[in-house]
Amino acid sequence: MAHVGILGGTFNPPHLGHLVCAQEALDQLGLDRVVLMPVHTPPHKELQSDPGPEVRLELCRLAVADDDRLGVSDAEVRRGGSSYTVATLRSIHAEDPGAQLTFIVGGDVAQGLPTWREPAEVLRLARLAVAEREGAHRLDILERVAEVPGGRERVAFFDMPRMDISSSLIRRRIADGRPIRYLVPDAVAAHLEQHGVYRGARAGTPSTTT
Repeated sequence: MAHVGILGGTFNPPHLGHLVCAQEALDQLGLDRVVLMPVHTPPHKELQSDPGPEVRLELCRLAVADDDRLGVSDAEVRRGGSSYTVATLRSIHAEDPGAQLTFIVGGDVAQGLPTWREPAEVLRLARLAVAEREGAHRLDILERVAEVPGGRERVAFFDMPRMDISSSLIRRRIADGRPIRYLVPDAVAAHLEQHGVYRGARAGTPSTTT
């Protein structure tokens, strides 16, 4: 039975930091595969300069195309609306009741687990894998996760190299006409250039595209 990691996010756009995170989870947690799952609409924040979920989905596919260990799920994009983790995990288990799932997040996101929709159900459906970075300490994370029944038993940690790359940085550089090579996969850079994605749009300006 395959043990699959799910790396969710807006991927607006996907960059090398996302791929390194997926690789380290694979290597350190004994996963068979990691799937990038772009959200349709994040429930707690407004997307900035969003080219639309279908575009972000295609960018994810381009990002992982050369790595058989990685894949992409369109589950949240197909479902539409706000993307809640618990609904996604239920959907996956409905299709494959025996699935072994690991939901991959950063330390800052993990600390917010008690505020998620049905956090105990999330942990029943999947193990929580936390990428450790500066500013999010393991003991603090464990303390917050422990507020959810059974939380401590359902969390694992893995090391994430420090990489000062963010999607907002990529969007800002494109808007300013600066190069993004070596910050995103070549196929992603080529697609963004060919289709003019993010060009002329300030990273802090919400897009009217849905």
